[in-house]
This record gives sequence, structure tokens and C-alpha cells, in this order.
Amino acid sequence: MSFINKALLVFAIATLIFFGNRAFQSYLGNQAQSQLAFEIYDLKNGLERAAETQKPIIADYSAFWCPSCRKLDEQVFANDKVADLIKQHFIFVSIDHDSQTGHNFAKQHELVGFPRVLILSHESQKITELPLSFDPDQYYRNLQRVLLAQSE
Repeated sequence: MSFINKALLVFAIATLIFFGNRAFQSYLGNQAQSQLAFEIYDLKNGLERAAETQKPIIADYSAFWCPSCRKLDEQVFANDKVADLIKQHFIFVSIDHDSQTGHNFAKQHELVGFPRVLILSHESQKITELPLSFDPDQYYRNLQRVLLAQSE
């Protein structure tokens, strides 16, 4: 086997491994998000729902294939206390990094990397960005601070 054939074979195997892993990670990400106990909106429908309810938006900018994004879903957003708070006081919007909406959102809010979670007003103005934490109690307190600031 010539050097070029070996190189092409190695490239083909590496490409297969990369895309296979990404597909598997995307599957796991979809599974994690499907387990959440609150309604998940896309950006357009979430903005409409927020305008109707006057609730702030949790804009979760992530990628389905991202292990840290999945960790945030599984450890924080799936937590009963956090999920109940979200269900009662927020509109949860999932924005996929790999979509055109995601690219536009990242550009508009100057986002690099993920997961990134922004709080938007019901009029879609950025209020704040939540610090990344995989501790559900800390996340709960951060969301409570947002609500307290909104009520003042």
C-alpha cells in the first residue's frame, strides 16, 4: 500500500470517527433535553410566548453534541427545584449553535463558546448572562436573583 493510500485510509477512518462521535453525542444531547420537565421553545415561539405572558426568557445557547451542554441539562435544568422555578417564572428557549438562528443569536449577543445562558426580557432585550455552574443550588440562587432584580 502506497503512502498516499495509507494517508487516505487514515483520513477516512479519522473522519468516520469524528462524525460518528458527533452523531452519538448529538443523540445523547437530544435525549438529555427530552427529559426536562418544562416546555422548551425555539427562539421565535419563545419570544411570542414571553410577550404574551410577560415572563423573562432563559435563552440556552448550546449544541446537542456538546458534552458540557448535556451536563448542564442533566445536572441543572433537570433538577426538580430548578425545573419548577423555570416552569413558574420563565420561558425556556433552546438555541442550537449549529442552526442559522444560533449563528445569528451568537453574532447579535457576541457569544463565543457554549453553553451560554442569557436572560432576556419578554421584549427580547438582554438582561444578564448567567455564570456557568453545574451546581443546581447555585443555579437556583442565580435565577432567584434575576427574579428579585426584575421585581424591583
